[in-house]
Amino acid sequence: MSVIVAEPPPRVVATTRPRPVDRDTLGLSLVLPVYQERDLIRTVITQAIEVLHETGLTFEVIAVDDGSTDGTQVVMQELAREFPDTLRVLHHPYNKGNGAALKTGIRVARGEAIACLDADGQHDPRDLLRMLPSLSDYDMVVGARTRSYQGARHRNLANAFFNSLASWLTDFPVEDLTSGYRVFRAAVIKQYIHLFPNRFSAPTTSTLAFIKGGHNVKYMPINAQPRRGSRSKIKVWSDGWRFLLIMVKIAVIFAPFRVFLPTALMLFLFGCALTFYDVWSLGRLHIPNASVVLFVVSVLVVLLGLIAEQIAALQVSVHDRVEG
Repeated sequence: MSVIVAEPPPRVVATTRPRPVDRDTLGLSLVLPVYQERDLIRTVITQAIEVLHETGLTFEVIAVDDGSTDGTQVVMQELAREFPDTLRVLHHPYNKGNGAALKTGIRVARGEAIACLDADGQHDPRDLLRMLPSLSDYDMVVGARTRSYQGARHRNLANAFFNSLASWLTDFPVEDLTSGYRVFRAAVIKQYIHLFPNRFSAPTTSTLAFIKGGHNVKYMPINAQPRRGSRSKIKVWSDGWRFLLIMVKIAVIFAPFRVFLPTALMLFLFGCALTFYDVWSLGRLHIPNASVVLFVVSVLVVLLGLIAEQIAALQVSVHDRVEG
């Protein structure tokens, strides 16, 4: 199996024999963000390398240690000596966050396709064998956790809410917004990594950016396992607000009216409700000052939305010129 580049776009094509890896461009780069996974990282990396050999692709594994303090770095260095031709180990001097680790790995990746999976044992590397061929038609393939996935109840509820909200914002059925198991075309994902937050929400950002950017996205069911490594670093309430803000930010960048118009409509309707209440309670026509303010603000929000739409259109135009 090898990757053949056709301009445009790059496509993943299967052959029968792997090629040597001493090249500037490889078929696949697997990026693993790692933090405090001393007891599990050896198993995750060795299993991933075994599976990647089965693909027939030229590949590299890029493991990014995000400032671990539990000895993870020592284990990763040992693995780098065991797999000098396939494993690259990078280190952050301190903990920057999952998104920062992904950005570090993606920026140095040499593969024409880039895969990302979590290093906590939830993801089965063998699912890559099903996901990679879809890159011939899609720009991003996401491993969507099935309903049988037994996560914490409050996390499942939060994921369902964010999936629904993202589906509405993008007008696309988002099946698993926060799944970290993804395969991208490198040329596309590198256009958007500057949008990634340093902490948690890189999967959310990449999903919204790809969909609103007009790229082809596919969801493929996977059977995620319960977390075997360290506990989740995501806090539902505090990080939930961050997810929400990031979703709004990406929507404003790519489709501002999906945010501004509903906001203006709610303000206008609230102003109408206050006016009707005053008319009903006073028995005569009366428009309260609060309603006047709400009406004016709703108009201003619509005008801001129009300006944001123009800015978004200019961004697309500039991006297309740069690509051309």
